[in-house]
Amino acid sequence: MTTRHEPEETQARRSLWRDGNFLTFWGGQTLAQAGTQITELAIPVLAVVLLNATELQVGFLNAAAVAAFLVVGLPAGAWIDRMRKRRVMITADLVRAVALSLLPLLWWLDVLAMWQLYAVALVLGIATVFFDVSYQSVIPSLVPGRQIAEANGKLEATRELANIGGPAVGGWLVGILTAPLAILATVGTYLVSAVALLLTRDTEEPRAGDDKAPIMKEIGEGLSWVFGNPLLRRIVGTTAVSNLFNTLSFTMLPIFLLRTLGFSVETMGVLLSLGAIGGLVGAVATPHIVKLLGEARSIPVSAIVLALVAVLLPLAASFPDVAFPLLVAQLFIGNVAILAYNITQVTFRQRVTPKRLLGRMNASVRFCVWGVMPIAALASGLLASAIGVVGTMWVGAAGQLLAALFVVTGPFWKMSELPDADARMGA
Repeated sequence: MTTRHEPEETQARRSLWRDGNFLTFWGGQTLAQAGTQITELAIPVLAVVLLNATELQVGFLNAAAVAAFLVVGLPAGAWIDRMRKRRVMITADLVRAVALSLLPLLWWLDVLAMWQLYAVALVLGIATVFFDVSYQSVIPSLVPGRQIAEANGKLEATRELANIGGPAVGGWLVGILTAPLAILATVGTYLVSAVALLLTRDTEEPRAGDDKAPIMKEIGEGLSWVFGNPLLRRIVGTTAVSNLFNTLSFTMLPIFLLRTLGFSVETMGVLLSLGAIGGLVGAVATPHIVKLLGEARSIPVSAIVLALVAVLLPLAASFPDVAFPLLVAQLFIGNVAILAYNITQVTFRQRVTPKRLLGRMNASVRFCVWGVMPIAALASGLLASAIGVVGTMWVGAAGQLLAALFVVTGPFWKMSELPDADARMGA
């Protein structure tokens, strides 16, 4: 087992498969991701099937789930940089477990309503902001610098395994137990994740007392770091616009699948699971893609692929007899591209950013790339009410082409590898 007392050179030669500390962290996160996938299917099904939610209400629900990234995303990064990130993650897991457990209780009492779903989604979103920013910032404190990419690859691979199994299991659980009771499975996984984090050890040192400034100044420092780097600036542009239009389309996905196409909940779960296999393929294939194309060129190529396959989602409505395989292809190929893009750019962000700025950097990026999502979710509900679900998805597909322009027209084509922390950034 790797210990914190070994030199980094010795640790870097060890495989993470032999690092018991990382394996504990990894195992807890794998289970929690599987639980999250169950809930991401169960809550929309609960809204659409049990509470007969309208397009606008589904838009409100999705907006509530991601509103926290817009409202508290920036200050969360500054706060997290002042705290031990692993402890923040433990607290967030416990908050999410308690909030989710309210839904089956309210359902059992026969008082569950849409406004309660909005409230729980909002609390979950706030806890997830703190968890996710800490999650993306804690890796350099768990493994040596040269193993950050390997750690990210393993975490993303098992995230995608959870994406594969979670929806199918979620669909089965919803079909057998109903959506509210299926949510209890996620409560259990968050509790297990909290225990795994308690058993994990990190090398993070508390910030010195004199290394603290007013919150607004620290927020500004994080934003300045992100937008002062020309490569990060382009990556953020592509990711933000892509998330904007992707959310516009996928907010309506439960209604599209369950009402427009007439799929059952179980079929919906199987579809999402089959599509998620692409994420696993992307996580495993990313090192080979990077080796073939070069680290820098992998980013625009991934963005182009994602933009091209986006049209298959609304196109499925025009060919109902082959809608299922078309949607599997769209989700599969899209997930391959997303994973190749995300692993490459997240590793670059972690590698190039000073440790003292990791929380603020990740929060600044999340504010920009996730902060657009509640706006897009609300717009999706309004647009679908006006032009229909399928029309809204065509708008989302067209927007993916615009998203790719930031990295496609940038300097990535001229580079092979992305710079390290001590290298001069290209314009």
